[in-house]
Amino acid sequence: MDINNTSGPAVIVSSAGMATGGRVLHHLSRFLPDPRSAVVVVGSAAAGTRARDLVDGARTLKMFGDYLPVRAEIADVPHFSAHADAGQIIDWLRHAPAPRTTYLVHSEETAAETLRDRIDRELGWTAVVPKSGEAVLVR
Repeated sequence: MDINNTSGPAVIVSSAGMATGGRVLHHLSRFLPDPRSAVVVVGSAAAGTRARDLVDGARTLKMFGDYLPVRAEIADVPHFSAHADAGQIIDWLRHAPAPRTTYLVHSEETAAETLRDRIDRELGWTAVVPKSGEAVLVR
């Protein structure tokens, strides 16, 4: 939190890339209104997240119950990610014992559905993309 008290230039690295929660919200609320600031969104910014809103050119962003002006420069670097691609995920799963069901819960819906189909086709496993808000009982 002390980073927000800085008066000079700073580089802040946050692992909360979607900007949906955590300390990054405090940093964004402090620096987004400042036209001297820049926010770099690295990797995929999922639909419905503040990061996606920034990438799409939002001029205001709601945080902590208030609307903040976005005056900072926003840079999008979409093709840089620490996430595994589908091939790497399949290779990793090949070495795991087959579960009763594989739940895909972290991706854009169409990408998750494509991976679900690939898991079914290549591994013969039951894979499911739960609907938003769906509860799943895991035994």
